[in-house]
Amino acid sequence: MIDFPNRPLRRKGGLTAPIVLIILALTGCEAVLKQLPPAHVPQPAPEKPRLRLNTVEFSDLPRWKADNPGEALPVFLKSCEKLEKLPPDQAIGPRKEYGTGRDWADLCQTARLVRPGNDPEARYFFESRFQPYAVSNYLERRGLITGYYEPVLNGSFTPGQRFSLPIYARPEDLVSANLGEFDDKWSGEQIAGRIVDGRFRPYWSRAEIEDGALKGQQLEILWVDNAIDAFSLHIQGHGRVVLPDGSHIRIGYAGRNGRRYTAIGRELVARGIMDLDDVTMPSIRSWLEANPVAGTQVMRTNKSFIFFRVMDSESPIGAQGVSLTPGRSLAIDRAHLPLGVPLWLVTTDPGPSPRKQPLTRLVVTQDTGSAIKGPVRGDLYWGHGPEAALKAGLMKEDGQFFILLPKNRAPAAGRSG
Repeated sequence: MIDFPNRPLRRKGGLTAPIVLIILALTGCEAVLKQLPPAHVPQPAPEKPRLRLNTVEFSDLPRWKADNPGEALPVFLKSCEKLEKLPPDQAIGPRKEYGTGRDWADLCQTARLVRPGNDPEARYFFESRFQPYAVSNYLERRGLITGYYEPVLNGSFTPGQRFSLPIYARPEDLVSANLGEFDDKWSGEQIAGRIVDGRFRPYWSRAEIEDGALKGQQLEILWVDNAIDAFSLHIQGHGRVVLPDGSHIRIGYAGRNGRRYTAIGRELVARGIMDLDDVTMPSIRSWLEANPVAGTQVMRTNKSFIFFRVMDSESPIGAQGVSLTPGRSLAIDRAHLPLGVPLWLVTTDPGPSPRKQPLTRLVVTQDTGSAIKGPVRGDLYWGHGPEAALKAGLMKEDGQFFILLPKNRAPAAGRSG
């Protein structure tokens, strides 16, 4: 996750003053206040992201016929396991037009009638049951598409001279809240912190935790041997840890401290160390390895900190609670798009080839991420291994979304919100 557009805090049509104060506390009041303009200098409020859906036809989807929808159908059926458990009248996303549990349960039942691997039947299912819509941020249909993967770390269940960097479980005093449960206009917004003397306060930052704020609480799951690998684990949200005997375990996301995510690539650009066009995961890692002291300081500018749990699944689990599929699972912003729905992704392959190749395929929205903000912002899961790491590290492409919604719950053409 290389970069992301910040979502501005706005009084009108956004968060009310008490919630703003809480979020300011959670993101570090001093850092936020330093960025605010002086009170006597009027500043126009940045435009808040606005989701728009415009009706299109399947024939309008770039390279729609080039994909194999039979490969995407099992991925959608994984999401069906969660969609079918929703109350029939419960909305599946931040907008009522996305449909209810009942709408999607009906689609899932039909999807199970398609013979596995049968591309013509799978294509007919999607074309006959769904209506595609172009997704845009107001009038802008293009957005940033990045990639992520499952990193591999070396670790041990016991600390030592080599394995000295702890990976923490979620602390008991970490309190998180989904603001959408209080008011629909805050759908997708979350805050986290701790209760101190009856007051809701920010949780410890990355630097404070690394300096020992959680010591003595017995939260250490295991210890790893490389600080950059540990930081990468926090960015990706899951990973494999190879133990000294050659076996491995999988750990996954269990919570975050609620502090604002800062892309260190942007920090390196701001310091004049890198040009924006040169920022990739491999280039950032090379600089961190060559500059260990300064690298620690730069990594600490990202105050966000992730907590983990041991997983017993065959692959990483996304925010929807289903296992992720390489090349077919997409992380999105839940403030704008629902989890578990098919989406036609149009972007370019991040491979090292000098000539970019188109990457168009049917994916399913099964995950989220701290850096994924906005209606047209996605993070494609590439899997694990060297090739997946390379693809994810290089991916920083323009792209488009076409969301597939049930025909019986289609929103009005051009509807925005």
